[in-house]
Amino acid sequence: MDRWKSHALEYGGMLGVLLALVAFFSLTTDHFFSLTNFQTILSQIPTAIILAVGMTFVLILGEIDLSVGSVLALCSAVFSVLLLQYEWAIAPAMLGGIVVGVIAGLLNGSVVTRWSVPSFIVTLAMLEIARGCTYWVTDSRTQYVGQQVEWIREAYVAGVPATFLVAITIALIGQVILSQTILGRYSLVIGNQEEVALYSGINAKKVKLAVFGICGALVGIASIIHTARLSASDPNSGIGLELEAIAAVVIGGTSLSGGRGSILRSLFGVAVIATLGSGLVQAGAQEHTKRIVTGLVIVGAVILDRYRRKKI
Repeated sequence: MDRWKSHALEYGGMLGVLLALVAFFSLTTDHFFSLTNFQTILSQIPTAIILAVGMTFVLILGEIDLSVGSVLALCSAVFSVLLLQYEWAIAPAMLGGIVVGVIAGLLNGSVVTRWSVPSFIVTLAMLEIARGCTYWVTDSRTQYVGQQVEWIREAYVAGVPATFLVAITIALIGQVILSQTILGRYSLVIGNQEEVALYSGINAKKVKLAVFGICGALVGIASIIHTARLSASDPNSGIGLELEAIAAVVIGGTSLSGGRGSILRSLFGVAVIATLGSGLVQAGAQEHTKRIVTGLVIVGAVILDRYRRKKI
């Protein structure tokens, strides 16, 4: 009973924060509370949702992935180049972009597990490597894909963007994997205390490698949606997405130290950041103001995580 009460308080608190933000911006701006604005938000957040799913798994392990933004740009670049220059059909081109994400994730996981290098350092290096490869693949020029991917962005189901429904489906599948499968349970055990996991016969290296690979695959999927939303592949896209993903996941209650987290709660974190960003735009905030607020949210999320850990 105490467990259910705790869950109810956490979800209720996050829902309260989200509703408070909606109410605040609805009262202080002219066009925030409108169907058009909410549809715009729903069309913008699928990428953030999918990245948050992968980041939740990684953080639960007690690791981190700072490369997701750059890898997303690389996957998008490969997808676009395969479509435009090599004239691949869209399905194989999508698969090509996703495979690049998987390879990047497995490379991260391999270095982390084989040589015990902190994931912070490994993924920071991948951030630079992937960005450099993106500039190389695109010749530092934006690749305009146009009509070949616009149908992805323009597809709606009952007034809801299809990409949003895809992202929610991925999040639900991720939650099932986290809560109902061996991979999810092992990830939680490793994140809580890796030494205990090893004594229990859990192969932590294989679990970490699998999680980084899954994260890479999700980055690849997110890159397809991101490319469709822009109708282009920008070699400079994705900068800062890793910070937004981490902030959203931590706001949702996933511990930076590992061992605790929920993908469903991460969705609330994404919603909070998306609502905050949309509200600031509606209020006429300039880019530097948005960046300052985002930075404060990240710091606040880390502080909140520390308080959560003290109560455990």
